[in-house]
Amino acid sequence: MPGVKLVVLYPRARDIDVFEKAYHNEHVPLAMKKLKGVTKFVATRVIGSPQGTPPFCRIAELHFASLEALEACTASAGGKETVAHAIAISSGGPPVFMVAEEQASAL
Repeated sequence: MPGVKLVVLYPRARDIDVFEKAYHNEHVPLAMKKLKGVTKFVATRVIGSPQGTPPFCRIAELHFASLEALEACTASAGGKETVAHAIAISSGGPPVFMVAEEQASAL
């Protein structure tokens, strides 16, 4: 069964250092406290692109046991608060939120 996750793409911030400080010191602790049902959290810092300056500076992946668990989390008061905070700290524009199925294969 494919894994279900919420993927958040943060546009390149106006000031990367300010964004990173808010992300690590405010947003991640808030998300860990308020988001229920997350089975795995992956935070990726985008450091470059073969195509030049990358359009995104950070990608967050929040994994859930089911689509229903993801939907319950995002519909909750804690989910709404966390989404609002993600938008507030994203100085490069609003983050892109996507629901995705993950299918992994060993090489």
